[in-house]
Amino acid sequence: MNKMIKNMLAGAAVALGCQLAATAAEPIKIGSVLSVTGPAAFLGDPELKTLQMYVEDINKKGGVLGRPLQLVYYDDGSDANKANSFGKRLIDDDKVDVIIGGTTSGATMSMAPLVAKANMPFVSLAGAVVIVEPVKKWVFKTPHTDRMAAEKVFTDMKKRGITKVALLSETSGFGQSGKKETEAVAGKYGITLVANETYGPKDTDMSPQLTKIKNTPGVQAVFVFGLGQGPAIVTKNYKQLGITLPLYQSHGVASEEFIKLAGPAAEGVRLPAAALLVADKLPANDPQKPVVVAYNKAFQDKWKTDVSAFGGHAYDGLMLVVDAIKRAGSTDKAKVRDALEATKGYIGTGGKVNMSATDHMGLDLTAFRMLEVKNGTWQIVE
Repeated sequence: MNKMIKNMLAGAAVALGCQLAATAAEPIKIGSVLSVTGPAAFLGDPELKTLQMYVEDINKKGGVLGRPLQLVYYDDGSDANKANSFGKRLIDDDKVDVIIGGTTSGATMSMAPLVAKANMPFVSLAGAVVIVEPVKKWVFKTPHTDRMAAEKVFTDMKKRGITKVALLSETSGFGQSGKKETEAVAGKYGITLVANETYGPKDTDMSPQLTKIKNTPGVQAVFVFGLGQGPAIVTKNYKQLGITLPLYQSHGVASEEFIKLAGPAAEGVRLPAAALLVADKLPANDPQKPVVVAYNKAFQDKWKTDVSAFGGHAYDGLMLVVDAIKRAGSTDKAKVRDALEATKGYIGTGGKVNMSATDHMGLDLTAFRMLEVKNGTWQIVE
């Protein structure tokens, strides 16, 4: 056997040995409960795709602390009760090291008591402010809150001289919390809610509520707080009824999917969203630009579909967890929790994150961009 072949075989043996060592290492188990099907599927589907893609990518690069990541996930079908059952399974049966998920606020809150009891670090991908206020020791979250969304919308309305607003909210956990927070901050921005209607997450026609709003004296704009397909139906009904008042949505529909579902009726709709939706339109010196452009490219190359802010929430959740495990130097749950709470200066798809003992989200209003649908695509208003 000549020397070159011997060297090649020796090299192959070393490579195989390293691969076997990495494979033999105990995996770090990332548990996840997501709404991959059901009314919230257009949030949960990109979240799952994102977690799968980046767990695979991280493992190709050697894992974390020399250990591979293992994603253990369940689909709650957009049912908060199922989320609770799957949360128990992740903790008791799968013995995961950390949980990322809770696509919806309802699912998240159904799991919150479980993680508290199990001392399990939990990063939610849902929007309601109640998830992190009051602070829950083991619970963190990546998306902007519903209160922030209302404040960003009202700031924009104030600039346009709008003071009398109709609120139309969904009766889901996200919509209920959004309604409550919107009502709480309206006065601060000189806004009066002159109409206040609701709709169910499975409703297929919101014309009756919109007709009431249309006939309410003094209404200058309409603010819709919901997620999934409902807000797109509202937008279509709005156009069908010939309502021409400014229409605002919450960050619950920050996705290309909303524009597809609502079609031409979406033209002119404004909403607060993460920079991810307008990655290519950000100025070159924006610190988020490299992050969101890289995520956009990776997601579109892998899945051949548009990105959404919701997939971005999952990206941030995973990267915050990975960063915390690295800084903790272990998967010890208490150490990982402490490291998450000490996160400073993380630049993600949602903004710059600075967490603390009193803030388990770490974002401020500057993390939101006000967008408007123009010519069938998102444009930055400010």
